[in-house]
Amino acid sequence: MSVLFESNLTSLPLLHRGKVRDIYEVDEDRLLIVQTDRLSAFDVILPTPVPGKGEILTALSDFWFDKLGRVLPNHLTGIRPESVVASDEERAQIAGRSFVVRRLRPVPIEAIVRGYLSGSAWKEYQNTGMVCGIKLPADLQEAQKLPQPIFTPSTKAAVGEHDENITFEQAVKLLGTPRANAVRYAALTLYTQAAEYAATKGVIIADTKFEFGVDSSGKMYLIDEVLTPDSSRFWPADQYKVGSNPPSFDKQFVRDWLESSAWNKKIPAPDIPVDVIEKTAEKYHEAAKLLMEA
Repeated sequence: MSVLFESNLTSLPLLHRGKVRDIYEVDEDRLLIVQTDRLSAFDVILPTPVPGKGEILTALSDFWFDKLGRVLPNHLTGIRPESVVASDEERAQIAGRSFVVRRLRPVPIEAIVRGYLSGSAWKEYQNTGMVCGIKLPADLQEAQKLPQPIFTPSTKAAVGEHDENITFEQAVKLLGTPRANAVRYAALTLYTQAAEYAATKGVIIADTKFEFGVDSSGKMYLIDEVLTPDSSRFWPADQYKVGSNPPSFDKQFVRDWLESSAWNKKIPAPDIPVDVIEKTAEKYHEAAKLLMEA
């Protein structure tokens, strides 16, 4: 299986390297997004890639973009990525792990939807009884399904910095009321439809992150990746029980190993043991197989 930690395309200008994605300029209207095998944890890029991860993120995102297209248009153009680079070597780098997308202005928040009480939301609830300013019923347990999904936005941090949860009122200050309402409605609708589908495949989507962009006319699109193990907390339904987190189809093996190490969660991150990376790769593959199989 191919491994790509960092793309190196000389035929297109490099605009940005994110935690996972490398973004190149195709022209003034289009971008090439390459999904590498980089892995981040606690908002830090780890030095050890996960083989095949970028291809899984691409395939799953493509699947969800198609399935959720009636809810909101997405940034895909349908142009073959291999057609916008200049050499066979570059085509080999990006094959199966890239999209040519519309060039849009990103909405400057991460649109997080939570259907279950887990992760940072569980910690905040224990301390305050709220999550991002939303008051929740008393006596909820870890991993418990919420009465209805909640929209809990966060800031978009630069690489190496940490995202911060914000209230909806803070999102309104950043986006304006009409856009904040549109983002909340789209995120909740996308999550609800995806969660209903995933349940038929034996997968619980505990929470997920969406990102949106707008064009020059103000029309909003679903962008970036969507409903992958990088952006979502997937749980196997047959191992779910209230009171503890089920094993996730994501990078939890890596997070657990890092938490048990002496790492201070700052750059540089330590190398990840081979067995931890292998278990993580297995979980990514398993999630994709379950969700995309006919």
